[in-house]
Amino acid sequence: MQEHVALLLEDAQLTLDELAVSCAVSREWIIEHVQAGVLPARPGADPARWLFSGGDLRRTLRLTGIERGFDANPELAGLVADLLDELDRLRVRMRRAGLSLD
Repeated sequence: MQEHVALLLEDAQLTLDELAVSCAVSREWIIEHVQAGVLPARPGADPARWLFSGGDLRRTLRLTGIERGFDANPELAGLVADLLDELDRLRVRMRRAGLSLD
């Protein structure tokens, strides 16, 4: 069941308002993080036309958790999120290679 949910999330296209509601943040929070370069979108484009993926939803949830949990600014939260994403990718590669994570 989780695989099906993950596939649906990857295909998702969320508007700015849908992303904000899904992550319990304001539109301004999303815009600020796009402008800071920690969320993907075209900052020069009209925010009402931005679309976000399921991966962007996961990243936004990760950023909000880091910021709230550690009182981090957007840039620091983005750096930590990047490092955690890389750690996740390395763990997947290790599992596929049959290596132990212990």
